[in-house]
Amino acid sequence: MRPGIVPALAGLATYIAIAAIVALTVGLYRGSFTPTAPVTVLSPRAGLVMNTNARVTMRGVEVGKVASIEVLPNGQAALHLAMDASQLPLIPANVLVEIAPPTAFGAKYVQLMPPAEPSPQHMHAGQVLDAQHVTVEINTVFEQLTAVLSKIEPVKLNETLGAIAKALNGRGYKLGRALSDLDEILATVDPSLPALSHDLAVAPDVLNAYADAAPDLIRIADNATRVSQTIVDEQHNLDALLISAIGLADIGNDVVGTNRQALTDVLHLLVPTTDLTNRYNQGLNCALAGMIPLATSPPEAFPGVYVNVSFTWGIERYRYPHDLPKVAATGGPQCQLLPRVPMEAHPPFVVTDVGANPTQYGNQGILLNSDALKQWLYGPIDGPPRNAAQIGQPG
Repeated sequence: MRPGIVPALAGLATYIAIAAIVALTVGLYRGSFTPTAPVTVLSPRAGLVMNTNARVTMRGVEVGKVASIEVLPNGQAALHLAMDASQLPLIPANVLVEIAPPTAFGAKYVQLMPPAEPSPQHMHAGQVLDAQHVTVEINTVFEQLTAVLSKIEPVKLNETLGAIAKALNGRGYKLGRALSDLDEILATVDPSLPALSHDLAVAPDVLNAYADAAPDLIRIADNATRVSQTIVDEQHNLDALLISAIGLADIGNDVVGTNRQALTDVLHLLVPTTDLTNRYNQGLNCALAGMIPLATSPPEAFPGVYVNVSFTWGIERYRYPHDLPKVAATGGPQCQLLPRVPMEAHPPFVVTDVGANPTQYGNQGILLNSDALKQWLYGPIDGPPRNAAQIGQPG
């Protein structure tokens, strides 16, 4: 080996070693040798100062970085994060995301915030998160303020500020009092905000209903106008009607007041009758309803009277005082198939205390030699009335 080559090779090896150390240091700093997992964050916007390689932190610890920023067709921004794979098991799947700057003018970064109730699942590769909040940049505020100030003339602005200062001069206490009262009013209204929100939410449906009914409401108002105009036109007749009604009321009051005791006595006397009628209302209803077919049936085809005559068996004669009618019966109403008696049906005989009872104990039954029947058939016959034991005797 020629002299001088060894030092040259040693120097070259030294440069290579230094470059490798620098590259390794830079790679370690940038996390090139750390295994990462892709996670996507969707945000309404990325912010004015959001760059690639921005930090992703949670509780102040860096857990990843922003690999790239993509603008979606719907106007949203998609932040593709390169998360540290070793940190994913420590981050819950329902973690909250906020894009915020460290200072008012600093570059933005992605901040992960633990939720109130962390889920048992942890973050995984390929997960898509939604950003909850994007801090407004001071740059944007200055830009909007500059746009506003560029439209205002300095002279008029000076005059306006001077007028405001003059108006507020010496009125600080009143202004403070007004703000305090406003705070109390807002504190009073705050509990009703959910109800107000609900009212505002249903207001379109209510207003649409009123809009649909607007023609009818206008028609009602028009008719009400005509009615009121008619009342105005007929006010004299209305006054006369009211005066007549007052006079009638005075006369009625005089009549009722004068006969108050008599009317009271009549009502008291009617109580037993109305109670009895109420008790037997079912029987009365059956009787009246049973007469309806007789009253509504068509007349006979030929004029005249049809009479069915037949002989019936004799019944037990009236006996005094056993067969005297009794008052204050307690049997109650007896409809006995009324008001609609079925075809070929015979209502049962109802025993009442209004005369002789043909079914009572001791009734002799059929009396073929009844004196009443003989006299009805042949007229008066001399001699005592006959019975079964007097056959063959005179008379």
